[in-house]
Amino acid sequence: MIQTLVPRPIAWVLSEIEAEKYNLAPFSYFTAVCSDPPLIMLSVGKKPDGSFKDTRVNIEQRKDFVVHIAHRELLEDLNQSSATLAADVSELDQLGLETVAFAGSRLPRIKPCRIAYACECYQIHELGNTPQSIIYGKVNQIYIDDAITRTNEKGHLTVDPEKLAPIARLGANQYMETGEIIRLSRPK
Repeated sequence: MIQTLVPRPIAWVLSEIEAEKYNLAPFSYFTAVCSDPPLIMLSVGKKPDGSFKDTRVNIEQRKDFVVHIAHRELLEDLNQSSATLAADVSELDQLGLETVAFAGSRLPRIKPCRIAYACECYQIHELGNTPQSIIYGKVNQIYIDDAITRTNEKGHLTVDPEKLAPIARLGANQYMETGEIIRLSRPK
């Protein structure tokens, strides 16, 4: 299934291990699920030993987290952040990624990411036979790099997907970049 339900966006999730020490992990079972309130969903599996992954534990304990949308230049770091490390080891420290303060969030965001969502845990459900943790996050603040925005003919701020250049997950060890963008008007 995961090799055919493609491409999938990737949530690069920063959660807090302890004060000023952060976990960072990618999840491709991720999407928007509600507009009011603005909710996103992450599906987080378990560790091989059956225990909860660090991201789930951190979010459940501390409630807030930051979801980033990574671009091509960050793919290697994103992939490396999927390594299984001890719960008290920070992927940010291991990778040397720089963070900056994120207005509207007590947690920082990864500086080179062009999109970040400051979220708080809305609900956690368990689903399936294994089970997976379905984490709903309420989006409280969005950071959008000015370099990827433009104003359309109606005066609305829009994000230029070519400048955003998000990466997506395919199957196995495969990722993809933004390809040809097709624009179609919706029927009236």
